[in-house]
Amino acid sequence: MGTLSKINRQLSTTQVIALGFISAILIGAVILSLPVSSASGSFTPFTDSLFTSATSVCVTGLVVVTTATHWSLFGQIVILVLIQLGGLGIVSFTTGVMMVIGRRITLRDRMLLEDALNLDTLKGLVKFLKRIFKGTFVVEGIGAVCYTFVFIPRFGIIKGIWYSVFHSISAFCNAGIDILGSNSLVPYVSNAWINIVTMLLIITGGIGFIVWWDVINNIKKLVQHEYTLKMAVKKLHLHSKITIITTFFLITVGALVVFALEYNNPATIGNMGFFQKIMASFFQSVVLRTAGFATFSQAGLNSSTVIVCLFLMFIGGSSIGTSGGIKTTTFAVLFLSTRATIKGSTHLVVFNKTIPHKTVQKALAVTVVSLTALLIATFALHLVEGGSLLDATFETTSAVATVGLSRDFTASMGTFGKLIITFCMYLGRIGPISMVIFFNRQQQGSKYFSYPHEDITVG
Repeated sequence: MGTLSKINRQLSTTQVIALGFISAILIGAVILSLPVSSASGSFTPFTDSLFTSATSVCVTGLVVVTTATHWSLFGQIVILVLIQLGGLGIVSFTTGVMMVIGRRITLRDRMLLEDALNLDTLKGLVKFLKRIFKGTFVVEGIGAVCYTFVFIPRFGIIKGIWYSVFHSISAFCNAGIDILGSNSLVPYVSNAWINIVTMLLIITGGIGFIVWWDVINNIKKLVQHEYTLKMAVKKLHLHSKITIITTFFLITVGALVVFALEYNNPATIGNMGFFQKIMASFFQSVVLRTAGFATFSQAGLNSSTVIVCLFLMFIGGSSIGTSGGIKTTTFAVLFLSTRATIKGSTHLVVFNKTIPHKTVQKALAVTVVSLTALLIATFALHLVEGGSLLDATFETTSAVATVGLSRDFTASMGTFGKLIITFCMYLGRIGPISMVIFFNRQQQGSKYFSYPHEDITVG
């Protein structure tokens, strides 16, 4: 026990988080490989079990076997637990369990949480974690109740409730894994209720917990007549403003682009009615926030639409939420910084607030590293699997950004292809966390001296 404690103290925060995800994936893979986890009662190949465990913990949604038919009820429960675990985050979930059993939260635990949640202070950290758990379970509960209005009449009370709970958690955690069959939500493309509930859960989970509390606190003050509507909007933190505006902009633009480019495409939305096309386009744009559900075949998308999808998937959702990608705030900071540079500004000022230069550096670093990983993964996958380069790019982007959409490429992959995508999902889940922690570390020695300046020519 003393040796384990010593090893634990020697591990860095990044290593603890990375090993936490690896441990959860491996434990899940072993359990899923057992006969009790499969519907047929036979062993599942470890590669498939590992892939399924990784896609669940990393809340991605790519699958190599049909979740509804391959896995038993026990196996589906294991998958759901892994999704919840991955959605909340290994460190957050573990610390929450410690709180439930009454174990004291140490300073080291608090520092782990601060890094895992990308916060800049230890103040009120445990209280913030409690609010995350409470808010998560409340929203997932409401989502499950909403789903019952459709699933109970179709599948009966017991099965309908189970389906409602599973899909509510999967949608909120932005996992996109379903137990309806091999066609995801395609049978519900015309069901407005399922579409709306799913989109709201995805957006709520992906927009980030910090934005939740900021908006809720300002609404409370608005209701209590402490703020006017204008003041409530003005008092939102800069992070919330940028997140909400960028999310709304990307979803709206994405929906309009899909609607325009796919309007006459019979393989996607071409045969739908006008309003159904609008709903399907918005749903597609929302799931590109890293959710992975689909109401029409991704393989039928036009090449021009696929390129737009790649861009939106790479950006992903928002910070300190359940989504993946480089995050909306990262994209916004890079865009605003570029605009400021073009205008000749020396500082990045947004809503009368100056964003620190180190934040711009982090955004650039996260984007470059993520893009580099994506290019390497795409090259490797195309090398071992062949096929369409566009499909390979779509698959790796979906994995690295933990989206879960596929152009019917996943199921046909061999062992090496599955391992590459498994690694991509893992990297996509811990990558941004690890990079933020790394760039938050103080540079040794740099605060005591600096080297002479010399400019170079760029562009």
